[in-house]
This record gives sequence, C-alpha cells and structure tokens, in this order.
Amino acid sequence: MTAIRKREWVSPKGQKKTAWLVDYKDQHGKRRARQFPTKKEAEYYADRARNEIRQGRHTHDRDSITVAVAADLWIAAGDANGLERSTIKRYRELSNLHIVPKLGALKLSQLTKAQVIEWRQELLTVKSRSMASKIIRALSAILSNAMEIGAISQNVASDVKVGRAKRDAERVEPPARADLKKMIEAATDDERPFILTAITTGLRSSELRGLCWRDIDLNAGTLTVRQRADQWGVLGSPKSEAGRRTIPLPPQLVVELTRWKLRCKPTTIGLVFPSSAGTALRHNNVLRRMYFPLQVRAGLAVPKLDANGRPLLDDEGNPIVTGKYRFHALRHAAASGWIANKIDLKRLQVWIGHESIQLTLDTYGHLLADQERDAELAMLASRDLFG
Repeated sequence: MTAIRKREWVSPKGQKKTAWLVDYKDQHGKRRARQFPTKKEAEYYADRARNEIRQGRHTHDRDSITVAVAADLWIAAGDANGLERSTIKRYRELSNLHIVPKLGALKLSQLTKAQVIEWRQELLTVKSRSMASKIIRALSAILSNAMEIGAISQNVASDVKVGRAKRDAERVEPPARADLKKMIEAATDDERPFILTAITTGLRSSELRGLCWRDIDLNAGTLTVRQRADQWGVLGSPKSEAGRRTIPLPPQLVVELTRWKLRCKPTTIGLVFPSSAGTALRHNNVLRRMYFPLQVRAGLAVPKLDANGRPLLDDEGNPIVTGKYRFHALRHAAASGWIANKIDLKRLQVWIGHESIQLTLDTYGHLLADQERDAELAMLASRDLFG
C-alpha cells in the first residue's frame, strides 16, 4: 500500500515549511519513503513506484548509484571482458564528453524514459544524428550493465532510438573507376600491392593491416580474414563473426602479391603489409604517409577544410590539400565492382563481411537496384518473342 501524507513544520529560522511524504513498501516488503515539495510530484512518484513494484523492478534512491558511477562500471566491465583498446577509448569519450556532464550526478533510480527522450531531442539540435545515436546507445549500454550487476531493475533507455532521417541518409558513392586507375598508376612498387588488395577485396583497413601470408593461398587464389589490427597496430579478432570470411582474388592481384611476397620484409608472424619496424601498420600512418599523398600525386587532391568549412592555409598562404577519398571508399569500390558483374546479394554480404543481409541492402541497395532494372529491361525487350 502506498500512502501520501502532508508534513508541516517550522524551521530553526522560524519559517513554516510544507512537504509531501510518499510512504510505501517495495517489491521485497521493505518500507520506503521519499519526500517532495509539492503534492503533484509526490503523486507522480507514487504512481511510478506502484507500477515498478507491480513489475518487480523498483529501485529506491538510497540503493541506487549515479549515472557517473554506472558509466565507470560499464567501462571497467568492457575492459575486463577484453574489449579492444580502441573500443574502450570510444566508450570513455562518449561517457566523459557527453553522458557524465549531462546526467552524471543523477541517480539511476531518478532517471526516467521521459528524461532520456527529452535529452535525445536536445542532442539532435546540437549533434549529428549519427553522434546522437551513439550517445543514446552508450547510455542504454550503461543501464544494461547496471541491470546485470543488480544496481537497477530496468533500462529506461532501451527502446529510445535515434531514427535515421531519409533526407540525412547518405548514399554510398564509390570512387569513379577512372580515379581508381589513377591511384593504381600513381602508386609506387611498394604501395601498389596494398592499394590493389584494398580495391579488389573490400577489406577494411584493420583487416588489411592484420593480414598474414598464411591467410593467402596464391595457388587457389583466395584470401581468408582471420584477424585485424586496431588503430594502434595491436592484433585481435575480426570485427564480428561475419568478419571471418574467404574472398576470391582476381588473377592480376595474385600476380602482384606473388611478386610482393618475394621482396616483402619478413616478420615473425608473417605480416603481408608490415611497418618498417616489422609490426602491424597504424591506420593514421597509412593515411598520412601513403594513401592521401598517393591521391595527391594521382591528381585527386581537394582542399583541407577547418571545422567551419573554410580551406586551411600553410605558412605561405597556400591551400593545404588532402586526398579526395576516405580509405573506406576503397571498400565500396570493391563492392560496386562485384555488383557491376552481377554478384548475388548473399555472396556480396559474405565477401564484404556484413553481419546481416539488411545491412548490405541498406548500404548498397541503390546500386543493386540498377541490376534489377537491367533484368526488367531485358524482359521487356524480348517479351514479344514469347507467347
């Protein structure tokens, strides 16, 4: 039973005070109480507590931890479970830069779904949809971890999502084939094997940098992804189970890799693309020392912009240039090449390493639509020949 009582008293300074006390027993039969300045707030809390107790998921403020503490526990759990250094770094950034400054002092028991929804709307006015989605998902993960350790009985952010607006959805536009040829032609003998492998296999940067010779069968013309290197060059498992996959190699790449193997610097674990020190390459070094300079040499340079979209200038007042394409664009180049040659959707999903066909369809559906139109045109062109 939940009771709401009015309390009146006189403060030490002689001021008359009024408050409303909610007195109740939780789902474990333990007596609880909480005081509010207005009757309306007390009634709202009483209704909420009754519903939570009925569902067996009520947590009193006294037993609750703050969002900041819960965030630290979430990060510690990820660290203990062996998550990659880059993942832990991303968790800390989301927590320290976004979640804790806004909600850190709030007790988990005080956090409501309405507050999360309101914050989502606030985020959407100052952040991109992508970033807002990451922040809300991180908050939900924090609350899920808190549930696992018994700190709360419900996750009020579990079904609060940031939908992707159709007008914001960016279609994947793979690099022009002519631009890819320019890159290949501008590459040095040491750069060409790396660039060709990226363009023709669709491997992620991390997968390329973690690739070993034991994963390539030059006789069979196949490449198997078994590991990846994080942004610091530390080797680990693929991004997901779907990341473990075998991809066929075009004959031209087999020839290029065969030649490269003869002159590649040997390493203790047999890296295909090692650094000068014999370790896995770091992603930033690939971009800064090879990929962007290669594009500039190939005539694929664009001005480098500051946070306000203005061109950056060097000390002499000349525009600073960078490469036209992000490295991930080479992954799309591989996918678009396969699609142009009529690959089926399931095979595309496997070769590109997506966890679901839906993700593949969302990413490359507009390119596949052209393939479906080809079939339709072929049918229309010949239907008068058949009864």
